[in-house]
Amino acid sequence: MTILKHELRQGKITFLIWTAAIALLLMICVLIFPEMRGEMDAVGEMFSSMGSFTAAFGMDRLNFGTLIGFYAVECGNILGLGGAFFASLAGVSLLSKEEKDKTAEFLLTHPVSRVRVVTEKLAALLLQITAMNLLILAISLLSMHLIGEDIPWKEVLLMHGAYFLLQLELACVCFGVSAFLRRGSAGIGMGLAAMMYFLNLIANMTDHAKFLKVVTPFGYCEGADILADGRLNTGYAAVGILFACIGAAAAYWKYTGKDIH
Repeated sequence: MTILKHELRQGKITFLIWTAAIALLLMICVLIFPEMRGEMDAVGEMFSSMGSFTAAFGMDRLNFGTLIGFYAVECGNILGLGGAFFASLAGVSLLSKEEKDKTAEFLLTHPVSRVRVVTEKLAALLLQITAMNLLILAISLLSMHLIGEDIPWKEVLLMHGAYFLLQLELACVCFGVSAFLRRGSAGIGMGLAAMMYFLNLIANMTDHAKFLKVVTPFGYCEGADILADGRLNTGYAAVGILFACIGAAAAYWKYTGKDIH
């Protein structure tokens, strides 16, 4: 457990900053909802006339006058992008940093197998993502309670669960990528998360690109779909879990046989 504890200590500041930033933005969005409720009908009418732009964000199928409709768009984008960037950045550096920082020769001379190194680093990554999501969920629910709104438990839990799966998928994929890198690359992690986000926007704008929802984890995090169906799209989610498993497996396969410089 030494490596696990070390990774948690080393990533503590980054974890706290990202968690605080996302949670604070979500709280602000929820707290200003009562002040904006009266204007939401006009905002909804404005967005309804914007064609593909409205469809890209699913705003044509959501009622901005309700807390959950407002939350799905405003808070969903914050949690989706913020969580995706954190998960990708954390995952893409975990294995490659040992060579980049020249600490591999210290770590791998100890009586510890490479399988254990990968396992404990992956466990640290998953623990950080789980803790971040639990804290953010708690802050969101507290914010809803403070404004005196009835909490739509099922919808909120489904949306947060979907974004949790999204972060796990991106984290595991980037973790697998990190095993192939000799120098950590934040750009790869940020680029992958951003690309997946924009692929979902494209899929929303035209039926000819709907197949992209199978590729991007944002496909099963669409707030409009979750609210309309009352559940996650299990097909898309299953593909996401498969990608996560492939990413984790690739990390074990590559790192255990890698020529470490």
